[in-house]
Amino acid sequence: MFGFGQDKTAMISKDEALPGRAEPIATAATHFVTGKALTTTPEPGESVAMFGMGCFWGVERVFWKYPGVRLTMVGYAGGYTPNPTYQEVCTGKTGHNEVVRLHFDPTRVSYDDLLAVFWEGHNPTQGMQQGNDRGTQYRSGIYTFNAAQQAAAEASKRLFQRALTAKGFGQITTEITEAPAFYFAEDYHQQYLAKNPAGYCGLGGTGVTCPVGVA
Repeated sequence: MFGFGQDKTAMISKDEALPGRAEPIATAATHFVTGKALTTTPEPGESVAMFGMGCFWGVERVFWKYPGVRLTMVGYAGGYTPNPTYQEVCTGKTGHNEVVRLHFDPTRVSYDDLLAVFWEGHNPTQGMQQGNDRGTQYRSGIYTFNAAQQAAAEASKRLFQRALTAKGFGQITTEITEAPAFYFAEDYHQQYLAKNPAGYCGLGGTGVTCPVGVA
């Protein structure tokens, strides 16, 4: 998860991106923890969210444990290369971010609650890195699926920036955009820390409490 020792913090252009492939790469059929089918199609009554917070191994574990989250999956989004492999993403030449897509029950957990988990679960002021992980694939991102999510994400950013500034942190670098295409990561990445409990996590927050849903 360390970008193979290279500093790839400059975002590439579409013309520089690797070509990728027409067909999706192979991934897991079911969620290792819950046994549910691993699909991007939400069940009736479910809502969808997607976040980038650094290494997706640790991020996914945070969300699959959260009450009201019914399904999690890791993959690549926000770049140019269709159906990339992990090795391609690690070159810095796909433009993709490591992301976690989740399906949740909005009657049990609100989108504001998930935004609080997002802001508090990593340091969103670090640009193209998260801790020791450096590269565009580790950038902070909120990828929204409707206008209400976009408005909530922007509002939460303003609130959390005030809280961060009060604690001496710099400016938030999180990208907030309409959700781009999601490409599944390989089988072994799905629920990695359930399969490898002592594996690398890489998450580290600021210790600042997010006022989302309070202010």
